[in-house]
Order: sequence, then C-alpha cells, then structure tokens
Amino acid sequence: MKQVFARPKSLKPAATHYCPGCGHSIIHRLVAEVIDELGIQERTIGVPPAGCAVLAYNYFDVDMGEAPHGRAVAVATGIKRVLPDRVVFTYQGDGDIAAIGTAESIHAANRGEKITAIFVNNAVYGMTGGQMAPTTVPGLVTTTTPGGRQVNRDGAPLDLTQMLAVAKGAVYLERVAVSDPKHIRQAKKAIKKAFQVQLDGLGFALVEVLSACPTNWKMDSITAWQWVKDSMTKDFPLGVIKDETGYDAGPETEAGDDR
Repeated sequence: MKQVFARPKSLKPAATHYCPGCGHSIIHRLVAEVIDELGIQERTIGVPPAGCAVLAYNYFDVDMGEAPHGRAVAVATGIKRVLPDRVVFTYQGDGDIAAIGTAESIHAANRGEKITAIFVNNAVYGMTGGQMAPTTVPGLVTTTTPGGRQVNRDGAPLDLTQMLAVAKGAVYLERVAVSDPKHIRQAKKAIKKAFQVQLDGLGFALVEVLSACPTNWKMDSITAWQWVKDSMTKDFPLGVIKDETGYDAGPETEAGDDR
C-alpha cells in the first residue's frame, strides 16, 4: 500500500508541549514540510527566541540557535552573514517580533537581510500568562485588560507586517492563517515562497500566520479558530502585503482568490 501521509523528515518524533487547539504544531509541520520539499534540511538553521516556541529545538530536526527575547532576527542576521550558504529562519510570536523585537525586525527588513521570518500572531502574550500584546485586537480580554482592549486607552493593534512593507529591503510579506484546511494549504505555499526568496538571494521575507490561543483567550478550540476567521481577520486581513519577487502567482493566490 502506498503511503500518502507521514511525519516530515525535518520534524522530530516528539510529542509537543503546546496547549490543545494551539496552532504552533500545525505551523511547525508546514515549515518542516517546506524544508523537506526544498531539500535543505542539512543546511537549515532555525532561530527561536523566548516565547511559546522557545522549545522548538525539541521538534525541528535541523540545527537551531536560541536567541534572547526579541532578538531572533538579529541573531539570524549574524548567522547568515557568517554562513551565507545556510538557510536561516526565525520562528517568533507576536509578543516577541512585534513588541520587544520591533526595532530588530524593522532594521533587518530595511537592510534586506537574506533571512526568512515566521511570525506567529495569536494576539496575546502566550507563554508569560496572557497579557495584552501589541497585536491584541479591540475587545479581546487578556490578563492585563480584563475589560478588553480599549483603543482610546491602549491604542489600535499594531500591524507590523504592514509597517515592514515600507522597508526597501523587504521583498516578500504575506499574512496567512491556519484556521482550516484551505487556509493551511495557502499558509504552506506562502512559507515555501518565503524560503525560496532566501534561496534566490532576493532579500528579507516574512510570513505572518494568524493562530489561535484557546488557553489565554478562555475559549474552546472550535470557538477560538472560528474567532480567528470571523474577528481577528478584520484587524489583520489575509493576503499578500508586498511582493517584489517577480515570481508568477500560483492558482491559490491569483487576484480574486477567496481568502
């Protein structure tokens, strides 16, 4: 019998520590599948900082380099410049890349560092107890905003990916979600393209992935993923934000595609 589905080679056979309903496990698999399909496992280096994915080295079967909170793109920059033949990616949450790491993100994109950033946006600080993050959307209750985010008091959610679009060195930026099979397929396609940008030496590439955090949102898994589709995408619309690659668009990202 032909096997049609299996664990990616670049993903270790380890049970994850992530909460039920969390999107990290899905995103890990997509990244690992892309690494396998591109044939780059032996020269890939991942850089996770502090956050829910701090233990990503337990799951990815590639070389990994840990970074201080918010500094993943800075560490990845150093690795890529010293070892330009390696494929270097960061794996960062929104509390990391869009808060303490905002400066590093902006300047790496502006310099056109030839790295790939995977930005997991679950609209909350996950690991540290569910505090409000820069990406927390209006009305979402967190441990530090029990009444929900109030724009007139807390400001609007920070759209980091849109901000990075003005950076001249940013070549490819796309926002996706892993809320259902269709969007999971689109997310994988975007991640693969972001890695290809690096392989072709074009510049900085980032994929923002909308994900659920049922534990800190105080929702069951089904409700949380529906909330991503119905509510979160209003503040963070899905789609290609910047594409200067010159690659032809695939059938799932042509104009008019229903995201």
